[in-house]
Amino acid sequence: MTPPSVEIPSSKIGIWGKPRRRPLEWLIERGIRATAFVCLLLIALIFVFVFREALPIVLGKVKAVEITESVGESETYGEDPAPTASQPKKDLELEAEASDEIIGVKHILGKEWQPVSLKPRFGILPLLLGSLKVTFIALLFAGPMGIFAALYTSTLAPKWGKEFMKPTIEILAGFPSVVVGFFALIVLASIVQNLFGLQYRLNAFVGGLAMAIAVIPVIYTVSEDALAAVPKSFTEASLAVGASKWETALRVILPAATPGIFAAVLLGFGRAFGETMIVLMATGNAAMLSPGFFEPVRTVSATIGAEMAEVVFGDTHYRMLFLLGSILFVISFGLNAVAEFFVRNKLMKKFKGAS
Repeated sequence: MTPPSVEIPSSKIGIWGKPRRRPLEWLIERGIRATAFVCLLLIALIFVFVFREALPIVLGKVKAVEITESVGESETYGEDPAPTASQPKKDLELEAEASDEIIGVKHILGKEWQPVSLKPRFGILPLLLGSLKVTFIALLFAGPMGIFAALYTSTLAPKWGKEFMKPTIEILAGFPSVVVGFFALIVLASIVQNLFGLQYRLNAFVGGLAMAIAVIPVIYTVSEDALAAVPKSFTEASLAVGASKWETALRVILPAATPGIFAAVLLGFGRAFGETMIVLMATGNAAMLSPGFFEPVRTVSATIGAEMAEVVFGDTHYRMLFLLGSILFVISFGLNAVAEFFVRNKLMKKFKGAS
């Protein structure tokens, strides 16, 4: 039986036969559309600015800079006093000279990051390794905790427990990262050092633990949404054949939500890899290329945050920091894009076909 058609008054029909809209509705729609385009434009402008500053390094147009020692006469004011044995006649000066050697792949993929020295070195491998170590430790703790907390609240927790636990965990996402870093610097570092008898108080392990606090809400929220999207028919069918609630949660609901949980882990990886303040305060900030997790490290984001304010505009160090920003931008943007547009869309299509 077809539903009755609704007749639109002729006074509300426009010239082209479409319903007329009120001026306020037209303004709201155009305002929302303009806001969306402005957001996209700002992202594109940031992308262009970062890569424009790093482009000379990529194209091989930046030469290496070396600090050479030269001896010059000391400055005097008025009449020169007679020199003594303890007073040298000449002062040592430092001059920066651009060599003919171009900054290339062998410089960028070097093992030392010493941008301020007589012979600057811009190897980013210690920084990338430091970022990966901190991110790995963060996901090692935040991944299982966030996923199983989401599994419990979405399938096993009573209604009052879900109403209490979900907002409490999500509130962690609003904590300022500097507060988490301060907690790791003052409290967490001392506990870990006393517990394991470590030589270094600030290291990759402490930074990873502090980072896990910031990553748990991201993984929890996305995982909980993915688990809640699993059709109820899956749970009812599992319980009907005699499975317990725990067996249903672990063997039916969790595997069904795997694409969404994988997206949650990817988003957590991007969040941890791009964090600045926590790693700046809790990792020791030493660009060391070592496999140990209990040694100080320096991450890509911490390097940019600590050194960008002190560089000379347009020099080699300046370009290298923008290259690090470009790498960070590509990794974070790529992971977020994969998690949002590929994995989650695949999950939605899977469940729409099943329901």
